[in-house]
Amino acid sequence: MDPDDERLVTKEDKIEDVRPKSFRCEMHDKSGGEDGPPELKMKEVGVERKLLKNGGLTKTVVKHGTCKHPKSPLSGDEVTVHYTGTLPDGTVFDSTRDKEPFTFKLGVGQVIRGWDKGVKTMRKGEQAVFTVQPQYAYGKAGQPPGIPPDTPLRFDIELLSWCSVKDVCRDGGVMKKIVREGKSWETPKDSDEVKVNYEVKLEDGTLISKSPDDGVKFIVEEGWLCPAFKHAVKSMKIEEVVVLMVQPEYGFGIDGREAKDSEGPVPLNATLIVDLELVSWNSVEIVTDDKKVIKKITKKGESYEKPNGGSTVTIKYVGTLSDGAIFEKRGLHPEDPVTVTIDDDQVVPGLEETLATMKKGEVCIVMIPPEYGFENEEKQCHLALVPANSTLTYEVEMISFVKAKDSWDLDGPQKIAAAAKKKDQGNDLFKKGKLFFAARKYEKGGRHVEYESIFADGDEKNDARSLKMTLKLNEAACRLKLNSFPEVVDLTSKVLEIDSMNLKALFRRAQAYSAMMDLELAEQDLKKVLESDPNNRDAKLEQKKLNKKQVAHRKTEAKLYGNMFARLIKMEEKESKQADKGLANLPQVPALINPAEVSVQGYNQRVTVCPSHAGC
Repeated sequence: MDPDDERLVTKEDKIEDVRPKSFRCEMHDKSGGEDGPPELKMKEVGVERKLLKNGGLTKTVVKHGTCKHPKSPLSGDEVTVHYTGTLPDGTVFDSTRDKEPFTFKLGVGQVIRGWDKGVKTMRKGEQAVFTVQPQYAYGKAGQPPGIPPDTPLRFDIELLSWCSVKDVCRDGGVMKKIVREGKSWETPKDSDEVKVNYEVKLEDGTLISKSPDDGVKFIVEEGWLCPAFKHAVKSMKIEEVVVLMVQPEYGFGIDGREAKDSEGPVPLNATLIVDLELVSWNSVEIVTDDKKVIKKITKKGESYEKPNGGSTVTIKYVGTLSDGAIFEKRGLHPEDPVTVTIDDDQVVPGLEETLATMKKGEVCIVMIPPEYGFENEEKQCHLALVPANSTLTYEVEMISFVKAKDSWDLDGPQKIAAAAKKKDQGNDLFKKGKLFFAARKYEKGGRHVEYESIFADGDEKNDARSLKMTLKLNEAACRLKLNSFPEVVDLTSKVLEIDSMNLKALFRRAQAYSAMMDLELAEQDLKKVLESDPNNRDAKLEQKKLNKKQVAHRKTEAKLYGNMFARLIKMEEKESKQADKGLANLPQVPALINPAEVSVQGYNQRVTVCPSHAGC
């Protein structure tokens, strides 16, 4: 073994038992070979073990730790210990047993190397004796008068407690010391709502701010009081308690803050000490792609499965208006369950979208804007009349659900039937003017027949292809009215990949191109339509609109370029005038004695004049 090898011994290393043979049991004290002994033996009371492979540090456990979590402190953590230090002859040279415990930061050189390496192997409540060789203690110099030079030392250490210290922002701006470990493993996200208790003080202990007895709630990304809060809570677990040291840039800045209401003033460039507890937090999730429907989870669900389209869900819910009035309350009694089939339009769209994101047992509060509710219609519900354009709030519990077959589990005829059902639902919504939701139905239907390879050749494949084109054309018609022109181009182009002379696809793509001012492409599509159907009235009207746009566009371009050329002419005229003015200001050349070479007054250079043409 390398005498200078100071690596910590791991269970992969063969560990030497330094007990006398008379204290060993041949049956139970096997060394474990090259793989080392079971980890339990590393913690056996009364057994001296090498912690470093070079023998510079050994440990004998006197008492096991009391903490149920088998964790040990790490470098940078703040530890508190009682200890007694003795010389080889048993002389005590230092002890805290009759005074306050000793607190230090582990692994940063505040104590001897033997302590830094030894204490990080301990657990809370553990007591152990460490034998530290001189190179890991005070070396050849010793520490007179108590510790002679080149002396091995014994330390009886009890780890009373330890706090993890973490650099939250990795720039020293917010240092976090964990006073009480939190539960679970999850931490809040930017969009989540957290509830905290806190006290904010200056370094001298002056109280600046304190939360109410029932705590405060805030959205993480919006923060609270000062920037440190939103950074700190994202690193915390539920019920975790910490102490923060906050530098001015994460507090109230170099300018501080004047007294505000019941809160005290913050001096210039002040460092803050914050006691912070994360009491609880609710996940906030975006339900719809446009981020208009958002749910707050108040009780987490089971497992990971969620309903799919066509699932039958059993729920209970309470619906309220913005003023708190309850307009609907269903399923709250066990004998009156509410069963809903997702994607069958049995509840408002925003609630249906939310149900598709929930797990069994989940409870959430969802806020639904008018466009995902009853829109601009009045609606008489069970308990109240809902005014037009009302924002709705539902508290919903997902009791159970039975999933429908996913699309990939359906055979060809089943896929065609599912797509046809979505087409019919979309048509009903289109007739009612609910274009956005009609487009969604067409889109969902199109997914069932997107890939033709799974359908049998012949009528089945032809039916799937025809349905696919119809769904994309219908969705394009909705998107056109919703001014989603790039999507219209994409949808109609996919239809034209199947049928290059589909007149509806060419016409709707031309309309989209025209709206996007791609006038040349629009003209090309309209030309194909009119060549195929010269009497197509809609195409003729669209051609007239396109012609007007082209004329207006040319006029605009002519005006734009005309203005540009006019500006260029003006600039040239201005530059010419300035040049003429500069020549006019030159001094008159007097009668020349030698016309071939003159010195112009006011200039420090020679001007050569053509001898035959003095004006050149």
